[in-house]
Amino acid sequence: MKNFILSIVAMLTVSLSFSQISTLKGRVLDSNGFALPGATIQASPSGKAIVTDFNGFFTILNIEGEQTIKVSYIGFETVEKSVNISIGETQTLDFTLDTAISELSEVVVSGYQSGIVKGLNKQKSDLNVTNVVSADQIGKFPDDNVGDVLKRIAGVSMQGDQGEARNIVMRGLGPGLNAVTLNGDRIPSAEGDNRNVQLDLIPSAMISTIEVNKTLTPDMEADAIGGSVNLITRSNPSGFRASLTAAGGGQPIRTDGYNSNFALVIADKLSDRFSYTFSSTIQTKDYGSDNIEFEWNDPADWSSDGEIGEMDIRRYDVKRTRRSLSLNLDWNLNDNNQFFFKSIYNHRDDWENRYRMRVGSVDIDDMTVRIRRQTKGGINNSSNDATRLEDQKTQKFSLGGDHQFGKLGMDWKISTSIASENRPDERYVRYEQKNVPISDLDVSNPEFPSFVYVGNDWTNQSKFEYKKTEEAFKTTEEDNTSFSINFNLPYSVNDKFKFGLKHKDKSKMRNDVWHEYDNGLPNMDGVSNFDASITSYEAGKKYQSGMFMTAEALGNLKLIGTSDPNFDSYVMDEFAAGNYDADEQVTAFYAMIEDKIGDNLTLIAGARVESTKIDYTGYKFDEETMDTPADLGIVTGGSDYSNVLPNLTLQWDLNDKWNLNLALTQSLARPAYYDLVPYEYSNSDDQELALGNPDLEASLSTNIDAMVEYYFKGVGLLSLGYFNKNIEDWIYQYSTNDYIYNGVAGYEMQQLRNGEEATVNGIELTYQTKFLENFTFMGNYTITDSSTDKVEGRDDVPLVGQVDNMYNLSLAYETEKFFIRGSYNFADASLDELSDKAFEDRYYDEQSFLDVNANYRVNDKLSIFAEGKNLTNQPLRYYQGISTRTMQLEYYDISWNIGLKYDF
Repeated sequence: MKNFILSIVAMLTVSLSFSQISTLKGRVLDSNGFALPGATIQASPSGKAIVTDFNGFFTILNIEGEQTIKVSYIGFETVEKSVNISIGETQTLDFTLDTAISELSEVVVSGYQSGIVKGLNKQKSDLNVTNVVSADQIGKFPDDNVGDVLKRIAGVSMQGDQGEARNIVMRGLGPGLNAVTLNGDRIPSAEGDNRNVQLDLIPSAMISTIEVNKTLTPDMEADAIGGSVNLITRSNPSGFRASLTAAGGGQPIRTDGYNSNFALVIADKLSDRFSYTFSSTIQTKDYGSDNIEFEWNDPADWSSDGEIGEMDIRRYDVKRTRRSLSLNLDWNLNDNNQFFFKSIYNHRDDWENRYRMRVGSVDIDDMTVRIRRQTKGGINNSSNDATRLEDQKTQKFSLGGDHQFGKLGMDWKISTSIASENRPDERYVRYEQKNVPISDLDVSNPEFPSFVYVGNDWTNQSKFEYKKTEEAFKTTEEDNTSFSINFNLPYSVNDKFKFGLKHKDKSKMRNDVWHEYDNGLPNMDGVSNFDASITSYEAGKKYQSGMFMTAEALGNLKLIGTSDPNFDSYVMDEFAAGNYDADEQVTAFYAMIEDKIGDNLTLIAGARVESTKIDYTGYKFDEETMDTPADLGIVTGGSDYSNVLPNLTLQWDLNDKWNLNLALTQSLARPAYYDLVPYEYSNSDDQELALGNPDLEASLSTNIDAMVEYYFKGVGLLSLGYFNKNIEDWIYQYSTNDYIYNGVAGYEMQQLRNGEEATVNGIELTYQTKFLENFTFMGNYTITDSSTDKVEGRDDVPLVGQVDNMYNLSLAYETEKFFIRGSYNFADASLDELSDKAFEDRYYDEQSFLDVNANYRVNDKLSIFAEGKNLTNQPLRYYQGISTRTMQLEYYDISWNIGLKYDF
């Protein structure tokens, strides 16, 4: 089948490459030489119409004779030019647009509004439902990474890690149901157990445009039920550009905390044929977090074990450094053949020390607890510096071209990308004291429960006995290679037929190895130690953690290569069932028409076929009976399936101000690689069991979308949208306490399974406008609701990750030299993990963020800026069952930066 298709393509190429057609090419720029994407190009009397791409380019085929070319763009003056094109001739016609002046002589598009305008024009011209954020807008928010930018878009919320936005929730659907692409290709994931892309890994300064596709068209990858985020890097400059940004600041949760940020962009058009764009950033954050966690017992056990099974008091000291490089090259061989090379490299080092005091083994009768103190760090060398080092990298390289063979257009691209996470020489040391007396387990305020100790035993270093030291080496890697080719062929004035093919080869592996040292160290008073307690602990003064072995002492221990008989060179633990290898191939073919019906209605109709083949290798492990790697059972498996995904999209331009978008589409979400691996982890003594599921089906969603938009005469938008998603074979975590394993009943088992059907409904409202000459308001609100069927043991639970209410508000004031903006972001609570009973369900609590940033333009080249984030000190919080029952509470404090930007 594939060879047949390629043969047809080859014949079409040969037969059409010699036809003589007339072509008009050009580019639309603003008065500063920046591209204007989404500009409307109309030619008369031919009636042809087209819009500019992300770099402002346009091409009109089969256009001859005297033509008047009109370019219109929201917020800019409309421009017309005349051109005379001979048969078989290719001409170039460029446009430079000036900002529009209203009847009151008010400049509509100023520095800040230019970013809004570019996003609105691209959004208006897109046939699918999108939100577009340009680099100008990105730079006006205090957002260091792409995740922080995305949380300000309608229908989007983010899940955080150490105070930074990492995983995307779109239209109430969790990270596993959404896609992130870079210049149109999926980005591999550096995490071992899912397909999530770590959006805090990519600095916002590296991105030119963010396009959030809430509906898909057949020429897009279909693996996105909630939506697909496309990150577009800078390319194709119109002339020389260079800018340098430098900033510094702090995060006062740690007295010695600091932030620094440097960014450099250099771009130039060296000739009419060749241009380059180089971007680089380096960001460093030295900060931390204050954390408390609780494990709540089943009410049936409260009389003997108390309400709280475990309590953690955790102190994190964190340093993160991001380094990013990008080089994009564009080469126009001639009017009909263009080539490009795009590359990006992102590298984040995360150094962390954790000091954890864990209170457990609660005995209500004797009023005693067990206290464990654990220091987490790493080997004390030049790389780890006595910390846990998480070394994450993503890199992507693409080579492609755009070609015109008569009426037939063709583009192609070859891409390779790698994501990896390495955690070398990660170390843990644990000390323990049993039968520590307590006088009370205080749960009068379940948001902040605590233990009340008797005497000073809980802080007596001499009574804390050494238990063990562990060292881990962890590696995860995903490699992707893809090839795509697309063809488009016009068959009437403004109509075209488009088809294409894409093939992707992916491989993913995780290999974690643990070592253990059981004896050899004295009690805590005999090693180097320190008091990790913080008087101003964000969770409250009553949560003091006490003494711990220092990270430097842990890092200096001689572990690997020791001759001590107490050192176990390889530990068999539950991690052994977590290692795996997976290979996946996806081949997709699509065909679609884009048909303009009359003057105002545009139709996209087509389908995409995606065939998926995956093979994997995993392991079976019983903690009680297996002692060496030779004991592990190897399990293999695979699956092979295809999906036919029809697509119907309509856009009705009622007039220059009103747009109506309707779409009926299908999309899918593949299970995570590890979830498909038929691994088995069991503990026969405790009768605990975790299983992979090679029978998991990909989730298939039928989507209905409607969006009506009104674009104001100046700079502004009012839109109202509705969406419905009917998801078959959605995935949830099944739990039971009565599973039969190897003929033995009563196992506590967990496994991901397919539910029968889930439904999501939602409404989105967006309003943005400029008023009183200098003020700009932007706001959006999304409400969603979900329901599920056939969840074993549970009735009518919401979809995991679904957020009921989300909204963003921002107010900006701008003059010729000064700009200030305040922004507020809110997301409701959502179900994070489904258990076998409601009491044990885990929820991600509501969160809100208040940020302020300001900018002063000293002259045309130099600007000074300041920004403050998380001004309300919003913590990360999870709760169990009901909102007052805290499971985790983690504070990060505010952060601030001041800096300057110089444009050369």
